[in-house]
Amino acid sequence: MTIAANVLPAAAEKRDSAQPARSLPAFTPALQRELEPLYERVKHVVTPMEWPHYAPLIKAINDLKVERNAVILAHNYMTPEIFHCVGDFRGDSLQLAKEAARTQAAVIVQAGVHFMAETSKLLSPDKTVLIPDMKAGCSLAESITAEDVRMLRDAYPGVPIVTYVNTSAAVKAECDITCTSSNAVKVVESLGSPRVLLIPDEYLAKYVQTKTSVEIIAWKGHCEVHERFTAEELEAFRAADPGTKIIAHPECPPDVIKTADFTGSTAAMIDWVKTKRPRKVVLVTECSMSSNVAAEAPDVEFVRPCNLCPHMKRISLEKIYDSLAMMQHEVHVDADVAERARRAVERMVNLTN
Repeated sequence: MTIAANVLPAAAEKRDSAQPARSLPAFTPALQRELEPLYERVKHVVTPMEWPHYAPLIKAINDLKVERNAVILAHNYMTPEIFHCVGDFRGDSLQLAKEAARTQAAVIVQAGVHFMAETSKLLSPDKTVLIPDMKAGCSLAESITAEDVRMLRDAYPGVPIVTYVNTSAAVKAECDITCTSSNAVKVVESLGSPRVLLIPDEYLAKYVQTKTSVEIIAWKGHCEVHERFTAEELEAFRAADPGTKIIAHPECPPDVIKTADFTGSTAAMIDWVKTKRPRKVVLVTECSMSSNVAAEAPDVEFVRPCNLCPHMKRISLEKIYDSLAMMQHEVHVDADVAERARRAVERMVNLTN
């Protein structure tokens, strides 16, 4: 089963097959001058050969945002031309969830994957939430279903269930509270229970267990990007240059986290690099994040054991433009599911606020 099978309506498939005629500005000297401040942000990671292709799309998207009263929520795993040049709010899942709740815009475009768009819809039910590609799913979100959570309730009566935000709205609706990698420990400990189910990421659960005395019961879900990293490959980088710092995401396997100099959420990883300013660093997470941080820290050398997320990479400037131009690929959540899932998300947001 795939995310696409669950969320892609027939009407959206038809629109996918008929690309709209794009009315884009030409890359003229005037446009080049107008967008020079944006190119300054990304010139260390976007070549002068690429920019003439990106610039007209960036101009058209930013104009459409004004016309539609829209904002773009750009996850840290978006490519630099999206993240730095059209994203209005940028960050990890927690940051984007909060911005979805706060924004006054009428339209939210989720430059991320489907569960993120669902979360935005939960927190902004009266707003139009668009995702540029309905097939942008998540291997971790697909590792568990609402039926699985109900089974866990029966197997562990009275034990609170915390779900990582990387799950469908249907799964969130069956849980007590959501969490992100940046607040998982705080959320677990806030429940005041000696035992907690933390689903679906097994490696995040194991990492949280090292940070709390609460007994963590895990589910065997994994992120297809982070589970591919190995301690051996990272030790090879360190052996080649002992000064190299290794920064890992808690979705990585335990041996990778043990090897790392620092472990944290994407936001914490970015903050660590900007604060510590290491000479050379390996960010053990989705590859585009290295490019986004490199754009802001050109003095740091990034070694890139490049594991790309195929789902995140379904989002492009072209698809963002099409989504806004035709107001297509709107995300809906069943009313009953939304009400219950919203409680779980709002409980997390209120706790972290």
